[in-house]
Amino acid sequence: MIATCIRALPNEGCGLLLGTPDGRVIEVVASENVAASARVYEVDSRVLLKAYRRADAEGLAVLGAFHSHTHSEAYPSPTDIHQAPDPEWHYVLVSLRDVPAVVRSFRIVAETVTEEELSD
Repeated sequence: MIATCIRALPNEGCGLLLGTPDGRVIEVVASENVAASARVYEVDSRVLLKAYRRADAEGLAVLGAFHSHTHSEAYPSPTDIHQAPDPEWHYVLVSLRDVPAVVRSFRIVAETVTEEELSD
């Protein structure tokens, strides 16, 4: 996930989280940031479709999305909050502002942000 975000510099990096129905992430699916921006991200619709098809075929679930903030903290921006597409998703933010990168996870429901604990 961090490597995907670093490779996308100077733009934000992004991708999806694929995992078990009980919420355990088993794979990070990298995507091009089709917004090609350092301020916003957009997962490639082809990557999204392929991830959902794979999840259906393998009994998995698309659990959420990740993206980087290149110069700010790992906390959802107003744009991230407003554009959060699914209240069931986990939104993982990777801040590349400092070294080492900071990774945090959030739920965004009705524009309310709640941080989640990350575990290995």
